[in-house]
Amino acid sequence: MSTQQHRITVLIADDHEITRRGIRDILDQVPDMEVLGEAQDGNEVRQMVADRHPQILLLDLVMPNHSPVEFEKWVRSNYPETITLVLTAHDRDAYLAGMLEAGATGYLDKKLRTGQLVAAIQRAAQGEYLFDKEQLERARRWREETSQKWESLSPREREVLQLLTEGKNNRAIAAALEIKVNTVEKHLDNIYKKLGVESRSEAILWWMENTTSRFA
Repeated sequence: MSTQQHRITVLIADDHEITRRGIRDILDQVPDMEVLGEAQDGNEVRQMVADRHPQILLLDLVMPNHSPVEFEKWVRSNYPETITLVLTAHDRDAYLAGMLEAGATGYLDKKLRTGQLVAAIQRAAQGEYLFDKEQLERARRWREETSQKWESLSPREREVLQLLTEGKNNRAIAAALEIKVNTVEKHLDNIYKKLGVESRSEAILWWMENTTSRFA
């Protein structure tokens, strides 16, 4: 049996060329690994996964044309043999929990040393689950806190928040819900307090990061 058959095949997905090249230079030096390609946006990584069936996908979270949670759900449904390792500088609880729930195998910091990255890929290829206890606890706590905040909103406040995220101003929200503008303002004040934010933009950001894939 040839050595080629024992190699771990890897696809690198990152929108920064320097990052992709650096990772590739590292992995090209590892005898049991083969880089199948590099993708720079969501469309490319989807096509390459479908065409090349990598064993390991090193996935950056923030790329053009890319929703990481939805993408990972697609991978799990269509190419379950591909193991996704998130490699990102965005170590935020919302992202961590989202990728954990979507089915990723690990969530790695881009600051990993060369040996740590190689070891993580090898462990994942052997079937090891790479989320550690601290990450699992962070994800659990985030889910709990987010759910509590969401549940604290009344049905009307959820409607107002939804319309807010669609870019509607207070007058447009009032018209859509057939309520007075000052009632919208009161709802927004309540929303800000319950979510722990101070402005429209912060409320929208909270919605985008915390609820879109869970409650919408």
